[in-house]
Amino acid sequence: MDSGALLDLLGNENRRRILRLLANKPSYVTEISEYLEVSPKAVIDHLKRLDDAGLVESHVDDRRRKYFHIAQNLRLEVQVSPYDYGAKSAYPASADLDLGQCSHLQVTTDIGRTNDMATLAKALDELRELERELSMAQRWVQGRLTEVQAELSETIDGENGGHLTAELLGALAGGTRTTTGLAREVEVPEELVETVLSRLEREDVVEHVEGTWRIRADTPE
Repeated sequence: MDSGALLDLLGNENRRRILRLLANKPSYVTEISEYLEVSPKAVIDHLKRLDDAGLVESHVDDRRRKYFHIAQNLRLEVQVSPYDYGAKSAYPASADLDLGQCSHLQVTTDIGRTNDMATLAKALDELRELERELSMAQRWVQGRLTEVQAELSETIDGENGGHLTAELLGALAGGTRTTTGLAREVEVPEELVETVLSRLEREDVVEHVEGTWRIRADTPE
């Protein structure tokens, strides 16, 4: 689901409360209505929107009572800083991801691969601790990222505000890029990207070679 649409959907407090309740246990409409203290009709409307978005689904028990529960495991990340705003698309969480591709991260991936209850309980505790540590690491990375962007902006543009300059140099740090590719990544018009890069070229920070831009190897510190 598109991250913007998901943010709009979760902007409603009652829908967030429904998901919080369903995260604890499947519930039927009357039960949700009493929990929210709103009419069953309003609950049905909220559930329909959550269902249409693929966030909840339902099943019928032996007494023909319709229970709703969360349909899938999703994660949504929102970044707001002086240098960036964006929401990463919601994606399913997966225990089968290949963390061997992570060059800056080392994680034990063999936690709790068993059906033994005691081992699974221990694994749950270990994974919650890992989640807490990763959250702390992510906060540190975001803080340091903002600091580096600020330092880079000041180094290049002084007090003139170099947010775009810092973003373009960061994008070029990974290799050569075209003007079109850079404009798409930083989400600004190509003409503005061309203007900034042309200035950096005059200052011997970047160079234009065969239709692509790159940081000069001999860029002064």
